[in-house]
Amino acid sequence: MASVCTGAFLLAEAGVLDGLRATTHWAAVEELGRWGAVPVRERVVWEGKYVTAAGVSAGIDMALALAERLAGLQAAQLVQLATEYDPCPPFDAGSVESAPAGVVALARSYSRFLWGERG
Repeated sequence: MASVCTGAFLLAEAGVLDGLRATTHWAAVEELGRWGAVPVRERVVWEGKYVTAAGVSAGIDMALALAERLAGLQAAQLVQLATEYDPCPPFDAGSVESAPAGVVALARSYSRFLWGERG
């Protein structure tokens, strides 16, 4: 079973992440702890038959990893090539650790609007 971004809260609400490491969008990851999961700031987290991905782009990483597990390395590489997934972001602002402080503050203000005070 897999989730991307805040989809982890659906798994958590169902109780399947109780006591398990899981991830979600950076602005909501700590909230997972209140739902029984062990929040982890990683792009993709595997826990037995469950896998969670942090955000949308991490979901692509997770999908490729799932393809490898299900169909093998070559099949996963074929999917990567077919989708031309060759990340080369124009900025180093893809995480709260690398983004400029002002951008992080702005994003936090938006996340509070979207997801309440958990961001």
